[in-house]
Amino acid sequence: MTHRAFLALGSNLGDGRQNLQKAIERIVDCVGNIIEKSSVVESEPWGFESENKFVNSVVLVETKLTPIELLDITQSIERELGRTNKRKPNSPYEDRIIDIDILFYDNYEIKTERLTLPHPHIYAREFVYLPLKEIEDKLKQRGASFGIK
Repeated sequence: MTHRAFLALGSNLGDGRQNLQKAIERIVDCVGNIIEKSSVVESEPWGFESENKFVNSVVLVETKLTPIELLDITQSIERELGRTNKRKPNSPYEDRIIDIDILFYDNYEIKTERLTLPHPHIYAREFVYLPLKEIEDKLKQRGASFGIK
């Protein structure tokens, strides 16, 4: 069975646009076909302070993976591209070469220790919501929709 998942990508270390492109290539190799991709937006760090701005994008992908398999693969891609978890004191967020978050997986609602779907911060993060809305608008123009508000 094929599923649709929205993935948010972000980078604020090194060549951010190139990091996003490498992540997209690995997503195609390991996850599935990308149906739609948003434009790249720049943003300030969210939840922590840094001198480095982020570049962000959202992709809609078709996959046969389960939500947990998708999480495992996206985290593996992050590590493969050089992500480490060196968090700042008292903050769950840090500068990163690449970050891949699962925003939606079909219309599933999941809340486990490892994964919450839909992603709980979608509407609080403009750098996620605006690219997501861009994809939804493209889908609507083609007569399809995912039902994003």
